[in-house]
Amino acid sequence: MEDMSGVRRARGAVAAVFAVHGAVTGSFATRVPWIQDHASLGAGRLGFALAFTALGASCAMPLAGRISHRFGSRNALRGLIALWTLSLVLPSLAPNLPTLCLAMFTYGACAGTADVAMNALGVEVERRLGRSVMSGLHGMWSAGALVGSAAGTLAAHLGADARTHFLLAAAVLTVLGVLSCTWVLDIQPTEDEEPPPRFALPPRSALLIGMVGFCAVFAEGASLDWSAVFLQDRLDSSAGLAAASTTAFMLTMAVARIAGDAVVNRFGAVRTVRTGGVLAVLGGLLVVLAGQPVVAMGGFALMGLGIAVVVPLCFAAAGHAGPNPSQAIAGVATITYTSGLIAPSLIGGVAQATSLVVSFGVVTALACGLAMCAGVLRSAERGAEREVSPRAAAVPGPRP
Repeated sequence: MEDMSGVRRARGAVAAVFAVHGAVTGSFATRVPWIQDHASLGAGRLGFALAFTALGASCAMPLAGRISHRFGSRNALRGLIALWTLSLVLPSLAPNLPTLCLAMFTYGACAGTADVAMNALGVEVERRLGRSVMSGLHGMWSAGALVGSAAGTLAAHLGADARTHFLLAAAVLTVLGVLSCTWVLDIQPTEDEEPPPRFALPPRSALLIGMVGFCAVFAEGASLDWSAVFLQDRLDSSAGLAAASTTAFMLTMAVARIAGDAVVNRFGAVRTVRTGGVLAVLGGLLVVLAGQPVVAMGGFALMGLGIAVVVPLCFAAAGHAGPNPSQAIAGVATITYTSGLIAPSLIGGVAQATSLVVSFGVVTALACGLAMCAGVLRSAERGAEREVSPRAAAVPGPRP
C-alpha cells in the first residue's frame, strides 16, 4: 500500500514550489512600468520584447520531460526552479531593446521548463491521492504571485530600484524553492523506459478544450503584465496605485482557485466556467469603460475571479477527452500557456496601433468565449463520474 503520509507531504512540497513560481511572476509584473522606463521603450517595443518570453518558453518547454527523465523528477525540479527564480534579475539589467529581448527569452525558457516539471508532479500527486488537488495547487501559485506583487507594489511605492528589488527577491525565492524540492516525489525512470518525445501533437478532441483555456490564460497574461501600465498611462495613477491593480487581480485569482475544488464539486465544471465567463466579461467592460483607477481595479479583480479555475478544469477535461490522456493534457497545456506568454506582446501591438482600451476590448471579447464554449468541458464531468468507483476502491483516502 502506498505511503499516503509521504504523498500528502509531497503535495505540500509541490504546493510550496507552485507558490515560489508564482511569486517570481508577481514580482516581475508589478515592475513592468519601471523596466519600460529603464529601457526607454514605447508600448509597441515593450510588447515586442515581451514576445521573446513566449519564444523562449516554446523552445524550452519540450525539454522539461527529458530533463526529468535524465535526472529524476526531484533533482530536475530543484534545478529548474532555481534557474527560474534567478532569471528574475535579468529583465531589470537590460538598458535597451536588444538586451531586454535576450533577457526575456531566457526568462521565458526558465519559466516554461519549471512550469512543466511542477505541473507533472502535481498531476502525479493527484493520481496517487485519488482526489482533485490541481485547482488548489494553482491557487498556491496565485497566492505566491499575490505575495510577490504585494512586495512589488511596496517597492514601486517607495521608488526602489527594480535591480535591487529583484536581486533580493531572487535570493529569497531560490532558497525557498530549492528547500521545498526536498520533499517532492522523486520519480525515476526504469532502465528500459524510452525518453519522452520532444513534441507531441494533441488529439483533435483536446483542441476545443485548449481553446477554452486559451481564452482564460490570454486574459490572465494580459492583466498581469498590462494592468499596471493601463492605470499609469491611461488613468494617470501613481506607480504604487498602478502596481496595486495587479495585486487586486492576484488576490481574486488566489481566493477563487483555493476554493475552486469545492465549487466545482458542487456546481460542476460547465456551470462554473460559464458563470466565470460572465464575470470575466463584466470585469473587462469595467476596465474598458473606466474613468477612475478604482473602477479599473475592480474590473481587473472581477476578471481574475472569473477566469481563475478554468485552466485546472481544462486539464481535467483533457484527461477524459481521448485514449491518450497524457498527450491530450500536454497539448492543452501547450495551447493555454502559450496563450499566456503571447498575450502581453499582442496587447502591446494592438495598443501601439490603437490604444490600451481597444486592447482590453479584445480581452473582453475573448472572455465571451468562456461562457459560450464551456460545454466542451462536459466530458470531464462524465469521465470523473465513471472513474469514481474504481479509483476510490484502488486508492485509500477521502473523496474531494
